[in-house]
Amino acid sequence: MSEPGWLTAQERQAWLALLSTMTLLPGALDGPLQRQAKLSLFDYNVLAMLSEAGNRTLAMSELGSRTSASLSRLSHVVKRLEGRGLVLRSAQEQDGRVTTASITEAGMDLIRLLAPRHVRDVRELVFDQLDAGDAADLARIGRKLVRGLNPDHWILRPPEA
Repeated sequence: MSEPGWLTAQERQAWLALLSTMTLLPGALDGPLQRQAKLSLFDYNVLAMLSEAGNRTLAMSELGSRTSASLSRLSHVVKRLEGRGLVLRSAQEQDGRVTTASITEAGMDLIRLLAPRHVRDVRELVFDQLDAGDAADLARIGRKLVRGLNPDHWILRPPEA
């Protein structure tokens, strides 16, 4: 059996920095959302993606893509958000086999309340630590990593007008 292709010292440092970021950042962003609205970062992201969509509605499959979630996880979360009156699920008018999710006015009100603090937290924890070149590099590198994980991921699509 051959030796694995061990990481170089530089690769190891990059990997450990990425792993630490992936471990620390979600909790740091999750805490304020939990305290302010009893929402997880994932819950917030579901509401945010719906709030940004045309008609504030997405097919569940597209919402799953935009939140990088399995349909089973997403369905569970959307059901919980629906129970809180923040989201409404329905059959798509054009194709009744397609389930859509829409953010309600209560959901929009909550996003409007939470977004300023959330954006401040993202800026403080991420972008205030970077210069403009770093931010461009982060976007470029992130897209490369996403492409390796899922070449059809929505973030790789051209931006919508």
